[in-house]
Order: sequence, then C-alpha cells, then structure tokens
Amino acid sequence: MLRVLNVPNFLTLLRIVAIPCFLILLEDLRYREALAVFVAAGVTDGLDGDKALLVSAFIALGFMHVVPRWLVVIVISRDVLIVLGYFLLFMLAQQTMEVRPSVAGKTSTAFQLLSVTLVLVALVSPDMVAPPARLIVFYVTGALTTLAGLQYMYRGLAWLQRQGEAPAAAAEPPAREAPGRRRA
Repeated sequence: MLRVLNVPNFLTLLRIVAIPCFLILLEDLRYREALAVFVAAGVTDGLDGDKALLVSAFIALGFMHVVPRWLVVIVISRDVLIVLGYFLLFMLAQQTMEVRPSVAGKTSTAFQLLSVTLVLVALVSPDMVAPPARLIVFYVTGALTTLAGLQYMYRGLAWLQRQGEAPAAAAEPPAREAPGRRRA
C-alpha cells in the first residue's frame, strides 16, 4: 500500500493549514498567537524545507511596514527565481535537475526565520528586541539570501552546461590520424 501521508507531507500539510491561521492572527493584531503559530511551523521548516509560510509572513509583514520592502523583495525574488530557473532548465534540457539545498540556502532560510521571529517578538513586546539588532539581522538576511540565490543560479547554469556537453561529445566524430602515422 502506498503511503502518501509520510512525515514530510504531513508537516507540509500542517504548515499549509497554519498559513491562513497565522495571517488571520496577524491581521487581528493577535501577535502573541501569531508568533506561536509561526515558531511551531518554522521549526518544521528545518525538517522538510517548504517555505510557503515564510514567504507569506514576509509579504504580510512587509505590508505592515515592519519588515523593510527591500528585504521582502529579495526573499521573494530569490524563491521565484529558483522556481522559474528550475522550470526553465527542465524546458531547455528536457531533464529534471536534482534539487539539493545548499549550506548558504539553509543558512539564509534560518536567518529569514530569525528575521520574522524577531519582528513578531518586537510586536508582542517592543522592548524585547532593539531596532538596531533587527536591522543587523535584516542586512545579514538580505546578504545571505542574495548569496544563496546566486549560488543556486550558478549551480543551475553549471548543470545546464554539463547537459549540453554530454550530447555534443557523443555526436563528435572520432579524430582522424594523419596519413602515414601509426598508433603505438
């Protein structure tokens, strides 16, 4: 019997259910509850890597003007570029590329989680997180997210180049020897 509801799928399902709950709590200014939902769902993010809640949090907090717009743009742009990039690679090569998270990608996700958590903590208790500390975390998050995005782009382009070399090498005719020469 095929088991569709394995642990990663179950965690993803829980996080999908958590998204509207989180957003409603945030909109209702129930920051403490929103923080609890986000942290619970954020812990599972490290286990399976789905980022729907994280992207939703950045969008909502960006609209609330508690996360800088430039950071929201960087976070969303990186994820969109990764998805579109892998789709484009598939269309060009007619093969799927194995998607493996990088250390930079995991680190940037951890800092994205930290950024959102710090903002939510500051909304619950403004004295808990100094604005300069949040700003430093925002800049580090932006830099790491950009670095991870560039690394994923490099990986994709390198993979595509290897795909183009394999058929080309097989299609080349064998080199001819000059007349009168013998192989050793």
